[in-house]
Amino acid sequence: MTSLLDVRELHVTYRAGHGEVPAVRGVDLSLDPGGTLGLAGESGSGKSTVALALLRLLPESARIGGQVLLEGENVLDMRWGRLRAVRWVGAAIVFQGAMHSLNPVKRIGDQIAEPMAIHGTVPANRIPGRVAELLGQVGLPASRTRDYPHQLSGGQRQRVMIAMALACEPRLVIADEATTALDVMIQAQILALLKRLVAEQGIGMLMISHDLSVLAATCDRVAVMYAGRVVEQGPAREVVHEPAHPYASALSAAFPRIGDPASRLAPRGLPGDPPDPADPPPGCVFRPRCAVAETVCATVDPPLWPVDPDPAGNSARHAACVHVGPARPLTTARDGGTP
Repeated sequence: MTSLLDVRELHVTYRAGHGEVPAVRGVDLSLDPGGTLGLAGESGSGKSTVALALLRLLPESARIGGQVLLEGENVLDMRWGRLRAVRWVGAAIVFQGAMHSLNPVKRIGDQIAEPMAIHGTVPANRIPGRVAELLGQVGLPASRTRDYPHQLSGGQRQRVMIAMALACEPRLVIADEATTALDVMIQAQILALLKRLVAEQGIGMLMISHDLSVLAATCDRVAVMYAGRVVEQGPAREVVHEPAHPYASALSAAFPRIGDPASRLAPRGLPGDPPDPADPPPGCVFRPRCAVAETVCATVDPPLWPVDPDPAGNSARHAACVHVGPARPLTTARDGGTP
């Protein structure tokens, strides 16, 4: 079966006044139809850049390399006409900032209707009914179709963005911090809606969030990013509750757990700051902030190694850490050598 989404060696570099700044470094992701993949990491780790690169929505100052295969077709090689046809129908994105994503001078009903009219996915006479249905799915009354964005709260605007993303029934939905602006009850409703759509329609969902608890409850698999690359990925519950990479462990520990007073009282945060992407440290980029770093970490930038592999070397989880894979053979692994 062909993967719905297959990202191979994705690189994104921004051109800046002082040179080029790598924002994403060799990311590999895979998502099957009906699957849910979470992408986690702190601000600046490259999560949103990955999301925008998947549909070539980055500014002209960005240079994208690698492959983004959507149902086997490379998005990065598509001509403009084909790319325009794929957006909204093949894949749709829910942007993080609803205030900046909605047209302030158009009614929200017209904005939800627009992708359906452009792509012809719904007959013209049925579009108003479909708009009302979509608003109902995200918890808004049909009477709000004539409202302008400034008449809605931040959470309501975010729900309108989700309705727009679902308008053409895309096969892949990319949700970039889609529930951040919502209160807990509405967030739960939206997450339940997205999970139901995945189950009923067989769509795939890539959910980007800094909240590991949301990803653990929503996604089948989770990938954790740090400084532009994936440092751990695998089944959601294992990555969240039994992380193998020190950064994934620190990210998981940053969230207190109900019924665990020790976790609520434990000190939070990591020492130091994320590395400058234009001047990363040698070896493992997490080394300056890592509590378990060893001498070898200063010279080795490990690839994703299998965690607890079976006798054949297979594993559902991988982590980029010398404590996971054999440290000594890694000296050339990231620059093309074979571990």
